[in-house]
Amino acid sequence: MTTPEAEQPDAPRPEARLEQAVRAAEQALIEYEIAVETFRVEVENFSRLHEQRLGPLYLRLEELDAEIAEATAARTGDPEDARRAAEARANVLPIPGVEELMHGWMDGHGLYPEAAAMLTGQAVRPPERVRPSEEARKLYRDLARKAHPDLAQEEDERTRREEFLTRVNAAYARGDETLLKELAEEWAAGPVPPERRPSPAEELYARLEWLSQRKELLNLVARELEDGAIAGMLRLAPDDPDALLEEIADKLRADITRREEELAALLAQD
Repeated sequence: MTTPEAEQPDAPRPEARLEQAVRAAEQALIEYEIAVETFRVEVENFSRLHEQRLGPLYLRLEELDAEIAEATAARTGDPEDARRAAEARANVLPIPGVEELMHGWMDGHGLYPEAAAMLTGQAVRPPERVRPSEEARKLYRDLARKAHPDLAQEEDERTRREEFLTRVNAAYARGDETLLKELAEEWAAGPVPPERRPSPAEELYARLEWLSQRKELLNLVARELEDGAIAGMLRLAPDDPDALLEEIADKLRADITRREEELAALLAQD
């Protein structure tokens, strides 16, 4: 004869429902990532197509605007017209930054000292020598003796000592007495104890938290894509974006024709 307790199925593990929630969240996130990435690729491809088809037309319009402004300024001699012409030309040929022009020899504040020395024939000033203080030397020697890797009995401990001494050597090379004191305190405190391994439930909750954060990040990416000008254009013609590009191109070509006629009329007055 079986007891009622024996007839009952095994009780589900406490983490079973949590595992189901994690799996469902993972699957939902995968689908969301696929959707966001698909949209990103669509926007990127349309942006590239937009640049290829319309970029030259926009450049031609900017060039015509500059030529019209320059022709107007030449005819009127008005300083304000000359200023507008200079601005229009600058839009066509943007001036590179000082750093780009001088290839790292100067910035907005002038020549770097090394560049000035080379241009004037002076000797380039060598890097400043670091002279560690007596206290820094004492700290370094003490740490080097205590933390030397050869004192380790196990490989993990040897690795820990080697990594620690690398930090000590770097601090001593800079003469950083404060950091050497901090390293001495760190060594005196001993190695960091191993972290307690989380329970299965804690790991599952941590996974859910990560999935939530990942979803928020994807939300930001999707929102940025949707708020962009290219996505706005895609929304105007989701079924046939190529036709939209061709429509915009026709308008730009018409604008170019009008600008060319305007420029020709200005030049004919000379």
